[in-house]
Amino acid sequence: MPYKFLIYISYSYALPIGNPLEKEILSRGDTVMWYSDLNDGKDALKGKNNVLNTIQDVVKYEPHIVLAATDDVPDFIAGLKVQIFHGFFAQKRPEGNNKFAHFRIRGFFDLYCTQGPTSTAGFELQQKKFPHFEVKETGWSKIDPLFPIVETEKNSLPTIMIASTFSKRLSLALHDDVFNTIKHLATSGKYNFIMVLHPKLPNEIKEKWKNLNGDHFTYYNTTDLVPLFKKADIMFADTTSAIQEFLIQKKPVVTYRHTFNHDYLINIEAANLIESAFDEALNYPEELITNIDTFIDQLHPYFDGKSSKRVVETSIAFLHEDKSHLKNKPLNLIRKYKMRKRLGYFTLKSYSKPFTIKK
Repeated sequence: MPYKFLIYISYSYALPIGNPLEKEILSRGDTVMWYSDLNDGKDALKGKNNVLNTIQDVVKYEPHIVLAATDDVPDFIAGLKVQIFHGFFAQKRPEGNNKFAHFRIRGFFDLYCTQGPTSTAGFELQQKKFPHFEVKETGWSKIDPLFPIVETEKNSLPTIMIASTFSKRLSLALHDDVFNTIKHLATSGKYNFIMVLHPKLPNEIKEKWKNLNGDHFTYYNTTDLVPLFKKADIMFADTTSAIQEFLIQKKPVVTYRHTFNHDYLINIEAANLIESAFDEALNYPEELITNIDTFIDQLHPYFDGKSSKRVVETSIAFLHEDKSHLKNKPLNLIRKYKMRKRLGYFTLKSYSKPFTIKK
């Protein structure tokens, strides 16, 4: 049977997650539409012709499968609700009792398509406590375009990619001493810099860094990071989840005041250590590369570029499976009301059981 998919997003950074899935769905002859519940995502979708513009249109569409790169999804629309994630488990900071928000169960999803053993184990533990969903490991669609990874010679002039998160406490982009150090290094001609910043960062911060544009510094206003990953020899970052994406290439990352001193990162605490850390990373230390190998084997052990295919096939298979063993989703009355208020759509309809189509 032909299937109707909905890719549900909020922010522009979800497009590179959904695009490989869209390509896979269309290659199967199925239908796919997009919807964003926030203006940032709506603006990013303006170049597509398969977009549902209102939540009323989404309800009328009646998708069989909803692939969500968001933390929640409307409970009142039809379809199997599949969590495909908007980032890797970045370990930015633990919440209470050393738990991480990445594994928070909000009660809206029927299926979690996890990225690798690290995320699978975390959600399987949650599934035992909240048995209203299933967990299937598929890999992550966003990094499909990264493969095959072709080993190339290092650039004659080292290229360093800078990426930053948006959190005030964690973002390197907000530190004047970091800015001044990079400004000095960019004018020295010792390195080439390419930079992206999180869409949520204030525009004045983006403009400040953009003003460094010159012979050895280029600011990119994009959420499609894979082409930049391929250009760079190393990365300089804070705690952004782009770190994990970049590490898949087995290239070193220098971090500025990361929450944890992971052995697969070169972490520094002061701006005056940036240049020496860059030089260390550009030598590709053997022990560091070994630690990166160990880390990515648990993070995302799929190097075939077929994670989108696995997500789509796993979702279709689960759509038809018997799910009678799963409990009803939690009532979530407050969250459901807030969602309806945000979307301007009030209804008593709610799918408490996983959506199922019998073969």
